Amino acid sequence: MTRKTTASERASLIRCAIFDVDGVLTDGTFLIGDDGQQYKAFYTKDGQGLRMLQDAGVTVGIITGRTSKVVEHRMRELGVEHVYQGQRDKVAAYETILKDLDLAAEQVAYVGDDVIDLPVMRRVGLSIAVRDAEPLVKEHAHWITPRQGGRGAVRDACELMLRAQGRLDEALKKYLES
Repeated sequence: MTRKTTASERASLIRCAIFDVDGVLTDGTFLIGDDGQQYKAFYTKDGQGLRMLQDAGVTVGIITGRTSKVVEHRMRELGVEHVYQGQRDKVAAYETILKDLDLAAEQVAYVGDDVIDLPVMRRVGLSIAVRDAEPLVKEHAHWITPRQGGRGAVRDACELMLRAQGRLDEALKKYLES
């Protein structure tokens, strides 16, 4: 009988974390102005989690089905270099990231919320669903965040990986010493 691998054990191997945007980095709501301009709200604590993850040496990537200048702007602000927008088939972008970073699937995490995320979630070493993800997505996740998408779920995922790699205390230390 083989032992089931825990989410924490899977998280300890992660070198690249990929996130969906709508429903994960945002609460899934987007506003469109009369001029056609799109607006999205990003949770600052999620952004801090992404920064801490990157500071610990984990590469962060984004694969989203929609295309938005606000996503481009926010990811540039956070220093995220691997940004793939307009990806109805997210597997192609995922495979590009694997190739570009020379990683095995076991070294990659993916955080999603809807069925469009399942093809990638089923390929990675650590699949994470946000708390308010679609039920089918949760069924295929190794771990479900305590908080909802756009309201701390990304921070939860980042801290899971940092904790599993023994890097969370170090990531927080600089804020406690000043």
